[in-house]
Amino acid sequence: MSSALLRTYIGSTLRAARTEQGRTLREVAKSARVSLGYLSEVERGHKEASSELLNAICSALNISLAEVLFSVASELSATPVLAVVDAAA
Repeated sequence: MSSALLRTYIGSTLRAARTEQGRTLREVAKSARVSLGYLSEVERGHKEASSELLNAICSALNISLAEVLFSVASELSATPVLAVVDAAA
């Protein structure tokens, strides 16, 4: 992934879980009690879900929030970190 936004990684992880289960956006959105459009935006990394909504989506997917966060952390740890240049130096 080219973007280092956390919401992008979370969305990608949720989408992967949903597609691995062979479920549609509509099914998961209904189970999580969120709109189909909102879930789509979350999966694409365009919306940042609150912890409550993220937990509802995870529950609808029968995965724990911890699993999602662990997967995201693993992916982020494999991403090269750009060095921050000290402007005062």
